[in-house]
Amino acid sequence: MEDVYDWKGLNGQLVTFKKEVGDAEKITFIGSPSVCTPFAEFLSYVVRDKETHFIPLLDIDECHEFESKPYAMVLKDEVSDPHGSDAVVLLGGLSMPKYDVDTDELNDLIKEILKEDGQIIGVCFMDMFTKADWLDKIDFDCIIDGTLIGVVKK
Repeated sequence: MEDVYDWKGLNGQLVTFKKEVGDAEKITFIGSPSVCTPFAEFLSYVVRDKETHFIPLLDIDECHEFESKPYAMVLKDEVSDPHGSDAVVLLGGLSMPKYDVDTDELNDLIKEILKEDGQIIGVCFMDMFTKADWLDKIDFDCIIDGTLIGVVKK
């Protein structure tokens, strides 16, 4: 994969995500529980007019749909159905070694829930998918990668 364009800051990430999702009406995020969930909530906010779901790791039986509330995007209590998704968004935490996600099983899950002409989008920080050697294992349509640099002031 090659760099196509740059973005900057959290707003830049949101605008980029919305652009890359395009006309997708049903979007399913797959990520690590707790760590990736807030990022999926954050990204689902910018596409809150669309149907969005979250699958923790590869556990489709624990898929839940996001709901827009006045105070935040939240996961509904009842289990939801991610089948027929226009886009599957893989979050970087999924590729962390501690989760030991089998990419063959992940590809099977993607194939099960993604429409035939759907897209696979990666969203990560610090080039996680490259570091995890997933670029040859997952057929990403695009990866939205950011770098976090911070400072503490006192």
